[in-house]
Amino acid sequence: MTIARIQSFAFAGIEAVPVEVQVQISSGLPAFLVVGLPDKAVGEARERVRAALTAMGLSLPPKRVLINLAPADLLKEGSHFDLPIALAVLAAMDVIPREDLAELAALGELSLDGTLNPVSGVLPAAIGASARELGLICPQGQGGEAAWAGQIDVLAAPDLLSLVNHFRGTQVLTPPEPAGLAIGAAPPDLADVRGMETARRALEIAAAGSHNLLLIGPPGAGKSMLAARLPGLLPDLDPRAALEVSMIHSVAGMLDGGRLVMRPPFREPHHSASQAALTGGGQRARPGEVSLAHRGVLFLDELPEFPKPALEALRQPMESGRTTVARAAAHITYPSRFQLVAAMNPCRCGYLGDGGRECGRAPRCGEDYQNRISGPLLDRVDLTVEVQPATAAELSRAPPGEATATVAARVARARLLQLSRYGEGGPATNAEADPQSLEQTPDARALLEQAAEKLRLSPRGYSRTLRVARSIADLGGAASIRRQDVAEALAFRHRMPGRRA
Repeated sequence: MTIARIQSFAFAGIEAVPVEVQVQISSGLPAFLVVGLPDKAVGEARERVRAALTAMGLSLPPKRVLINLAPADLLKEGSHFDLPIALAVLAAMDVIPREDLAELAALGELSLDGTLNPVSGVLPAAIGASARELGLICPQGQGGEAAWAGQIDVLAAPDLLSLVNHFRGTQVLTPPEPAGLAIGAAPPDLADVRGMETARRALEIAAAGSHNLLLIGPPGAGKSMLAARLPGLLPDLDPRAALEVSMIHSVAGMLDGGRLVMRPPFREPHHSASQAALTGGGQRARPGEVSLAHRGVLFLDELPEFPKPALEALRQPMESGRTTVARAAAHITYPSRFQLVAAMNPCRCGYLGDGGRECGRAPRCGEDYQNRISGPLLDRVDLTVEVQPATAAELSRAPPGEATATVAARVARARLLQLSRYGEGGPATNAEADPQSLEQTPDARALLEQAAEKLRLSPRGYSRTLRVARSIADLGGAASIRRQDVAEALAFRHRMPGRRA
């Protein structure tokens, strides 16, 4: 009686946790058992493995077949354990050599005919296997995703039979090449936006320093139109950020064709989204929108219409850059360094301040509506812009604004200044910078201190204003933060129309 072994992985956030799949075939009453804290999907692997073996013309021996997933106290979730269980069973039946599995890890879902189906988490599993000097077996369609892990032997098979033939020497599986880079659709051009110079300027500053932005205005003023053009202003992700974002999308099962994500993600959940949908959770603690927007933009349209607990849950990720999904069995942490862009009407009817169109409850209706957004959440917003709708004359006669490419070039130069200032291992943007490290001229410091006392800025508000001023200075090519940079940053500090606080 011997034991066949192969490695696989469970996932804690984007971290691949090694799991050893052990199979023992011994004498006794015929049974096929899976132990080691499997969930329902893992338990059902018994029937899929049995059917896949039958499709190959094999059957389980009339003995006691015991599968142990070690460590036994770690919850095993997902259908990706099908393939390692099947391979270990075949090795225990001496169909394939056991020693060939010693240097390999595997994950994949089996169809009843033995075909391998795609699963989530191949990229972090490949990186985990590479760190342990193991090769990886995965479904054929995800070989290009696994190949991004670098120096790692990848076996990407279409079905279980081809793997058996490969190990028996009757077929050779060709190592896959990396799948390439994901190129999203071109974002709309900023040149389409006529007028709105203040809002366009705020959008440029937000892009330069990855600052949070709130757009307030009546229906049809162009808030969503402006937000949709922000992704076109952002530079490509650097290799480290691209790999981290791609790992999150891989765990979520959203890495299209295994291609590496090179553009900052843009997520726009509906205002009916729950707290778990925004911050992560559910039965398998999947990443939420704040993690899927990591190193990108999270756009929340109709901000006050979101459930209040969901909005309040954003506060911690906005500060720390990560979110933790706490469950009884585990605490799972996902990266969540996102840029919040939100849009809202000034009141429920949307026309607060327009004497001919506002409702009879004005201005109280505006206060009640805006009070759905808490002060601590607003304090984390760096720039607030009141967007006024363009007149018919402006829409028909105003010349087009600057194109996305022109503004994006200025943003790219500002980002390069930040990279040279903070270095490769430092903050990625001004939004993450230590305020103490930001150099100011004496008159700029005096103005900010005076304004902080007069406007009663919180320490967080003071720091965020200073970071915005640093981005404005970078756009102007200034070495230090100047008085005019601070003045412009203060002008964008939140001013909620109709709100007394």
